Amino acid sequence: MSLRDDAIAIWTTAVNAVDSERLVSDCIHCENGSLQVGNDRVELGATRRIEIVGAGKAGAGMARGVLAALSNLPAHVELGGWVNVPADCVESLGKIHLHAARPAGVNEPTQDGVDGTRQILKRIQSLSENDLCIVLISGGGSALLPAPVPEVSLETKQAVTRFLASAGAPISELNVVRSQISLVKGGGLLRNCRAGRLIGLIISDVIGDPLDIIASGPTVPSSTCPTDALEILDRYDSGRNGVPEGVYAYLESRSTGLAPDSPSCCFSNYVIGANHIAVVAAEAEARRRGYSVINLGSHNCGSAREHGEALMERLQMLGKQPKSTLPQCIVAGGETTVQLAETRHQRRGGRNQEVVLAAIAANRSPSQWSNLVLLSGGTDGEDGPTDAAGAFADEQIVQTMIEQEISPHEYLAINNSYPLFDAVGGLLMTGPTHTNVMDLAIGLLGPTS
Repeated sequence: MSLRDDAIAIWTTAVNAVDSERLVSDCIHCENGSLQVGNDRVELGATRRIEIVGAGKAGAGMARGVLAALSNLPAHVELGGWVNVPADCVESLGKIHLHAARPAGVNEPTQDGVDGTRQILKRIQSLSENDLCIVLISGGGSALLPAPVPEVSLETKQAVTRFLASAGAPISELNVVRSQISLVKGGGLLRNCRAGRLIGLIISDVIGDPLDIIASGPTVPSSTCPTDALEILDRYDSGRNGVPEGVYAYLESRSTGLAPDSPSCCFSNYVIGANHIAVVAAEAEARRRGYSVINLGSHNCGSAREHGEALMERLQMLGKQPKSTLPQCIVAGGETTVQLAETRHQRRGGRNQEVVLAAIAANRSPSQWSNLVLLSGGTDGEDGPTDAAGAFADEQIVQTMIEQEISPHEYLAINNSYPLFDAVGGLLMTGPTHTNVMDLAIGLLGPTS
């Protein structure tokens, strides 16, 4: 196999390690009239109903996992549910309805998402103390579970999201702002639930796996307040000309108000999947294939361009070390950001494609790519508003770019990575993976002896 084939295989093995269906089914056990979910044990004798709700890119796989684990529920327990997912993840699951809350590749709240969230709220508000609510949360849940406060329209919320994303705000800060203008984020789903117990199963797409930041923390009492959101907006919108004034007015009106109501039901939350699981799996697969591995962990963040340049520089430094018969592998998990340039040109791309494009732009000669490959992909199968998971580059890709007289700097300058990789055959195409644990980059260097 080629280095490129190895890189794709290592990345794919890592994604398979965080398969959402298996992660969920492994943590739920139902037998002899009792249900074990994580450390929670629920005796089902008095349980009337189990409601499954949630949102996220991994929602379909997670729902399948729940149904498999609950296949032998006692006959008296009613099972149903509603989960918001991207349109290309919808399938028929019977007792759990998968709702198309946004189009594929459009990672922002939509009216379909609002309608679906209303159905979720209606369902959890109809529960009683003898019922159990299991919430399935995964990356992308913030956009897939929209319920703006009455004072802020959906269009306004979309404008805030777009502004902060284009300004390079990390997902943690973006979610703080979104949680403060939502009825369900920041613990809102938990506060609206009338079941006797709520259990959240969470697949993390945030560095450090903070429960209040993943999908904006719908099942966690909020640790932030409107003042925190205002501070973030002031940092990115110092002139107050990028974010609609109505958002500032609402947050300022709430900054001195009463704290949100406390949840009325018992609750637990479990992070069942995260980037470090994928990173460990990637390292194991690379070693199985004979590579010596440098594991850079799951906390890689900051500028996508700088990350790509640094990974390439590290690969080249490995190539300058004393001769080795072992091929080398670099594994790096995390999530970078892209600051969008101002342009009138149409553009398509994502942070993973930009990671690889930045490495190419800094190393434009095919000879600089001899005997190495760099791949970066989103574990959800989506990279920005595109149908690619990410991109890869090697000597052949760069040679093709030169032959087609493509200037990587021109594409990088306006964040237009997708057309370049589409032209040279460097797109990583996977389709929906039904999981989401941030991004994973794989760099490979062949043996140097």
